[in-house]
Amino acid sequence: MLHGIHVPLVTPFGPDGALDVPSLERLADHVLAEGAAGLVVLATTGEAALLTGDERRTVIATCRKISERYGTPLTVGVGTIGTDESVRQAIDRAADADLLLAVVPYYLRPSDEGVRDHFAAIGAAAGVPLILYNIPYRTGKTLRVETLLGLLATPYVAGIKHCAGAIDADTLTLLAEGRGVLGGDDAFLYPLLHLGAAGGITASANVAPAAFTAMADAVRDGAAPRARELHSALLPLVNALFAEPSPSVIKAVLAERGLIADATVRSPLRPPTAASLTTALERLRVLES
Repeated sequence: MLHGIHVPLVTPFGPDGALDVPSLERLADHVLAEGAAGLVVLATTGEAALLTGDERRTVIATCRKISERYGTPLTVGVGTIGTDESVRQAIDRAADADLLLAVVPYYLRPSDEGVRDHFAAIGAAAGVPLILYNIPYRTGKTLRVETLLGLLATPYVAGIKHCAGAIDADTLTLLAEGRGVLGGDDAFLYPLLHLGAAGGITASANVAPAAFTAMADAVRDGAAPRARELHSALLPLVNALFAEPSPSVIKAVLAERGLIADATVRSPLRPPTAASLTTALERLRVLES
């Protein structure tokens, strides 16, 4: 299951702020038809923390049906600052998930041993494999590489979404000695794939799923010139899509392209500036030319 490009879907809303299920269906169908290896819902890109409980259940059910149609895995986000609530979320969502994306507890900065126990509790309760979401520049918690490798060796962990913000020494060790590493920083996906990453959970692939899939396939197949060409075209697009807090620019591009009906984001996120949207659309046109 952990190979290729998995797309953390945005959650479309109408102009009135209500969940837009037809747009979600259209987007999920589009990225899978374009070659994505799987869908990820209730992740940061999907504004999961800003949804109601009923909306989260609707998003999961909607994408479960489309994933089954394509025979691709559905990954569902879980996890919060505390273990008990994270376990409750895992139990509630596991029945409709092939994998759970479980974030490292944020803000509290627990010990590595506390994080290890946190994931052990989720894994024991969930009954489906976990992808650990390691993103220290957002959680405030940097795990030792030995801890990450130890977690990857456990039977309840299938892999890790690794967002180090760089290719540092720990990332090199993780890729050399670990398994199931998925790049989570879109700009670093190309070198991570070359260094042995299994794939990526790639927010920018909402906008360009075929190009990201083609790049991952080219790396896998040893087609180095083609992979480099795609990376060189994708990197400016990635930078444009993340010029403002995600997913505001991504949603605006998707709305301009008719893949979702409206670009609304929920507060405290704001719509992107006209300049950011124009730049992103220009870079997407260059990619497609």
